Formats: sequence, C-alpha cells, structure tokens
Amino acid sequence: MKHTVKILGTGCPKCQNLTKVVTEVIAENQLDASVEKVEDIMAIMQYNVMLTPALVVDEKVVMKGRIPSKEEVLDFLN
Repeated sequence: MKHTVKILGTGCPKCQNLTKVVTEVIAENQLDASVEKVEDIMAIMQYNVMLTPALVVDEKVVMKGRIPSKEEVLDFLN
C-alpha cells in the first residue's frame, strides 16, 4: 500500500529535520510512500495544526510540534 506523507511546516530547521528523518525511514525500510512538503500557511491551517512541524500520513495528522524518532515514523507508516 502506497502511503502519502506530508510534512507541514514553513521550512524552519525543525521542518527540514523532520523531512530528513521521514525520507531516511522510507529509504532504509524500502517503503512505498511519497513525501510532499506543505509550506503554505493557509494549507497547513486546513489540517487544524497550530504547531509545526507536523506529520500527516494518508491525510491524518499523526504528530505535531516535535521531531519523532525513526522508530515512531516507522510505526506511523506501518
């Protein structure tokens, strides 16, 4: 099953770090997932997110306001 992953954030260092962690987990575990960065504040607000970075998997907000561990990201994607 292919997952759609979105990183919500304005491009801050935490947002960049989250993108790095997510892409590494996908590559290391050979997961079928696409990653999209959402930096438009109006688009972010549609997810009812006030703290960034946030992680959205298959249109569900699974984490916001912090950087998850690689293990947590893998759990979100499984």
